[in-house]
Amino acid sequence: MSLIRRRKAAEINEIQSERSEEDDDKKKVTPKSKKTDEKKNKWSCVDSCCWFVGCICITWWLLLFLYNAMPASFPQYVTEAITGPLPDPPGLKLKKEGLTAKHPVVFVPGIVTGGLELWEGRTCADGLFRKRLWGGTFGEVYRRPLCWVEHMSLDNETGLDQPGIRVRPVSGLVAADYFLPGYFVWAVLIANLARIGYEEKTMYMAAYDWRISFQNTEVRDQTLSRIKSNIELLWVEAPAPMGGGGGPDWCSKHIKAVMNIGGPLLGVPKAVAGLLSAEAKDIAVARAITPGFLDNDLFRIQTLQHVMKMTRTWDSTMSMIPKGGDTVWGDLDWFPEEGYTPSKRKQKSNDSLLASQNGSGTVTSQSKSVVNFGRIISFGKDVAEASPSEIERIEFRDAFKGLNVANNTCRDVWTEYHDMGIGGIAAVAEYKVYTAGSIVDLLHFVAPKMMKRGSAHFSYGIADNLDDPKYEHYKYWSNPLETKLPNAPEMEIFSMYGVGIPTERAYIYKLAQSAECYIPFQIDTSADSGDEDNSLKDGVYTVDGDETVPVLSAGFMSAKGWRGKTRFNPSGIRNYIREYDHSPPANLLEGRGTQSGAHVDIMGNFALIEDVIRVAAGAKGEDLGGDQVFSDIFEWSDKINLPL
Repeated sequence: MSLIRRRKAAEINEIQSERSEEDDDKKKVTPKSKKTDEKKNKWSCVDSCCWFVGCICITWWLLLFLYNAMPASFPQYVTEAITGPLPDPPGLKLKKEGLTAKHPVVFVPGIVTGGLELWEGRTCADGLFRKRLWGGTFGEVYRRPLCWVEHMSLDNETGLDQPGIRVRPVSGLVAADYFLPGYFVWAVLIANLARIGYEEKTMYMAAYDWRISFQNTEVRDQTLSRIKSNIELLWVEAPAPMGGGGGPDWCSKHIKAVMNIGGPLLGVPKAVAGLLSAEAKDIAVARAITPGFLDNDLFRIQTLQHVMKMTRTWDSTMSMIPKGGDTVWGDLDWFPEEGYTPSKRKQKSNDSLLASQNGSGTVTSQSKSVVNFGRIISFGKDVAEASPSEIERIEFRDAFKGLNVANNTCRDVWTEYHDMGIGGIAAVAEYKVYTAGSIVDLLHFVAPKMMKRGSAHFSYGIADNLDDPKYEHYKYWSNPLETKLPNAPEMEIFSMYGVGIPTERAYIYKLAQSAECYIPFQIDTSADSGDEDNSLKDGVYTVDGDETVPVLSAGFMSAKGWRGKTRFNPSGIRNYIREYDHSPPANLLEGRGTQSGAHVDIMGNFALIEDVIRVAAGAKGEDLGGDQVFSDIFEWSDKINLPL
């Protein structure tokens, strides 16, 4: 046995010797081959990105192929297998009830949702004549982003076209049926109206260039004059060229009902964040997750700076600044939504609905918290939660801004921040807290040229005397607190909006780290309450709304300002609030859901579509059941001390 073991050992030694020789041969490679092998084994960051993008594209194409290959009824079959039989679409349901088309329907797209196309442009836009720059696939954003920004921007002095550029609204129902392929806006409502007999000759999309001020749509495109036989409750009565020239009884003769769907009648705090720092909650969170990416991304394009440069030329952004000041939105120690807590929001029963209609809503929560929604901008969480007597503020309005030459080095992304200097930036932060009453002054300080242009077209106060001739000026048209409804007692107004979704109401800010061409203010995403009964998360206070428009903005005028005969509604036009409590889709196959209350997704809400169709077919507000309220809008409105 020992002999056998020795022989095996010898064999093993021989094998090891042969392997050693082979290894030596492998090591005898040229330096060039070695470098080649190293290059082959090296995996760069670009390779990782390309691999990741490739996987996403392949997966997307595969899913798209499967989606187009499957029978059209398959998604519905699977959905019904999971959730049970789907209800009939509203149009089909109402057709079975015998409803038919009666009143012509005019759609007025909201800001951002209407398509825009190029009619004249610079050399970089060759080949884009009558191609969509806004809406559609947004392909040109990715192919030539800076060219796209240049053509979507307006003249910073006039608020109209830049020389050599003409971007105009898309015409027809296709202007706002879909915002992106597969992402509907008005398409679902149009399809359901068609089921009861509507067609293109009885439906009209009042497309307009939403970037420019309302009065400038008439100056440049004669928009109001063109559609005065169909729309514009607040503007057509004004004589041309300032308005459509319809006359004082035009609305009474031609409009049956105005249905505001998710309308920000009193503005949105989200607009303040957009103008101040080119961000809102989602962008602020994205910036916190990927620091530096949005400010200086892979292609060395300072994304947010370009966004701010472009959007500050759009007068439409200034139209959404909160209106009504501290009287409506609250001040340092008061706000109308006092008592609201997200975790204890209750859906009202039919009995509470009736109570709300009588102006006696129920308190959602009796708990007290340090939340104060009236402080729309606070520099620091401690300031947002401090009592008014503890806040030491230094006036900013007359502060010396100092000198700054950044606008010479940051010409491509120039904003008015580059003229503020260190002194001006510090002055804004030292004032510490801003309410709706001081927000307008803040924007005048940080962007005087923009607000000079905007102040010629918009106003944000409350009228003392609506009979004063000054309120005939077009700058007051978009503020329902500074203009009267028309003399049209037979007309009806519906405020239709979603509720039940946390909606941006106030922000905690901080000073950004100094850098070249930087935006000096940022939402402080580290500010978080950690308490389910407190609405502060990621530096943003939220309240009840549709994710974009707070309940207060969407519902106050119909709940109080226009209810009955008031100085804002002298002819007593009947007003109805129709709220739609948000219910997310049960599964992915339901798409964006048929009971959604989200700002855009609500356009696919079956209950809302049914309400619209019934009114178009001749129903009155009383036929719909009057008010439908799930929020505390009546209670909150009662707290607002506004002379009517």
